[in-house]
Amino acid sequence: MRIQEKARGAGFDWEEKEQVWEKVKEEMDEFESEFRATGEVDVEKAEGEFGDLLFSLVNYARFIELNPETALERTNKKFMKRFTYLEEQAKKEGKQLKDMTLAEMDVYWEQAKRL
Repeated sequence: MRIQEKARGAGFDWEEKEQVWEKVKEEMDEFESEFRATGEVDVEKAEGEFGDLLFSLVNYARFIELNPETALERTNKKFMKRFTYLEEQAKKEGKQLKDMTLAEMDVYWEQAKRL
């Protein structure tokens, strides 16, 4: 975000948020194409495209005045709360997550989302 703010300060920035969102979609397509082309993953290329996607998402967040670090931290906390609930419910039923199907875990996950 600081890199992008520095670029903005030098006059190197988008004019409209719609332009930034188009860039996000372009980067998503490029990232996805790394997997569609051959079905194999060139890790170096994939990481490069993923980095571009993240960078463009951070740029969009900056453009609409969201703090991407705060957003990610909130999501991490939300995930951990739900995952902890999932583990606790499985334990109450004498189950281990590794032995459960994704569908079984999803029942608890959906319950956690409603809390």
